[in-house]
Amino acid sequence: MMQPRSGVSLDSLKVDRTSRPIDLVYLARQTLGDRALECEVLRMFEKQVSIYFDRIAAATDPHEITLGLHTLKGAAQGIGATALAAQARAAEVEFGAVGRLDEETIADLGMAVSEVCGYICSIVTD
Repeated sequence: MMQPRSGVSLDSLKVDRTSRPIDLVYLARQTLGDRALECEVLRMFEKQVSIYFDRIAAATDPHEITLGLHTLKGAAQGIGATALAAQARAAEVEFGAVGRLDEETIADLGMAVSEVCGYICSIVTD
């Protein structure tokens, strides 16, 4: 069973939830305050988000790109990764307007994914 990293509490008052990649209060509400479930959800998301991003970055089919961005956005919203969800939404809008994703957009999305994954690693251990 996964547990919070020792010395770091998912609901610690020392954690500034307003500037973190994941809104831990939102996540706690979604998991009914079950810390083990929070950790499990975060680990699953960490594994899946990289797959979603890689598919988006490699896709050439418009349907695959649209589906990938929508999936990434929804998954990020589901755990409270609001900044990542906003990036994915902006990429959706860009793709809908011009029919392609700018390299900078993909790079920005990749940085947001890395930030969320790094944050998850900093608060959760296997």
